[in-house]
Amino acid sequence: MLAIWTFISGFTISLLGEGITMDTLGVGIIGFGFIGKVHAYGYRNIPLYYDPVPVKTKLVGVATSHPETATKATEQGGFEFGTDDWPELIARDDIQIINICSPNSLHADQLVAAMAAGKHIYCDKPLVVTEEEGRRVEEAMQNWSGIGQMTLQYRFYPATLRARQLIEEGFLGDVTSFRAIYLHSGSVDPNKPMGWKQLKSEGGGVLQDLGSHVVDLMDYLIGPFASVLTETRILYEKRPNQQGQIVPVEADDHFVMMVKLPSGALGLIEASKIATGAEDELRFEIHGDRGALRFNLMDPNYLEAYDLREPEGPIGGQRGWRRIATVQRYEKPGGFPGPKFGIGWIRGHMHCLYNFLNAVATGQPPQPSLERGLELRRMLAIAAESAASRTWQQL
Repeated sequence: MLAIWTFISGFTISLLGEGITMDTLGVGIIGFGFIGKVHAYGYRNIPLYYDPVPVKTKLVGVATSHPETATKATEQGGFEFGTDDWPELIARDDIQIINICSPNSLHADQLVAAMAAGKHIYCDKPLVVTEEEGRRVEEAMQNWSGIGQMTLQYRFYPATLRARQLIEEGFLGDVTSFRAIYLHSGSVDPNKPMGWKQLKSEGGGVLQDLGSHVVDLMDYLIGPFASVLTETRILYEKRPNQQGQIVPVEADDHFVMMVKLPSGALGLIEASKIATGAEDELRFEIHGDRGALRFNLMDPNYLEAYDLREPEGPIGGQRGWRRIATVQRYEKPGGFPGPKFGIGWIRGHMHCLYNFLNAVATGQPPQPSLERGLELRRMLAIAAESAASRTWQQL
């Protein structure tokens, strides 16, 4: 039987008579620390969460920094092979999707190489660290026709999706004020050895790490921002490194950012890794002249809403904060495990990955795109400049 081969959105379909079969796309993951494991979990389990999946995938290769960790990652993740040479993943014809889960300072080289090879790209935040890296990636994009998306999973909880929907419908009216915080506590102990996320040379620091998420989320919900005034803090001047040596600390542990919207409304964005008692606490409040919204990642099944148009009446009437049970009410085909079952942290990652794979299948540019990653880098760089100069900076 004559087979006719054609390419759609970077993957192959085979037309055999009247039947159509879609090839499985090979996935390569660069980096297998915490976030690399999250991405591998996503690919292995997405057929359970979404029926049908936009496109079938297979974990082909994983790259880590050492041969022994590559061997372990291959076994843990169920890959076909592992390597300590990440360009090997990009060079292979049986890998069409590259996931970048490496330290921030390595992203630019890996992005440029993956684009030159025509791969689809799913990249953890931040996209790049420096202005020069941003220029290199932006230039590489000009001759690249693949699909690329950032891993900014907090956009993809039902609660935050519903918040965006309500805001677009005009539920808030005009925003009058807002505040958002993202709190961790892992850097409170002065004797804890620093990882790469606490090294400025690796693109670390809270502004880059937690700031990427909370700044993106608030700009996505109520942006664009007009200007920022930022202050950063390093809690301890010196800490031990991984070798136990006491070294100077360069990367920030805490930042507070005052934000002005084009309307003149003011808000606060804060992130910290020295918030004693915090777990993984991302929360926001947005106030408008018609209503208000608030959300806490520690209570992720609900979006809270206050409608000022509800009658106040005697003894309060109908007015007050209402808990909207967003739970796991994703639109089809995202039906597993069901709308009434409590949502967990990994579920936002699953829907973020689904959004990317759906874009690969349809050829439609996804959001948040890699271009968004460049935009977010510029925003964070301006915030850092504000902290250095202690002046308002225009966005």
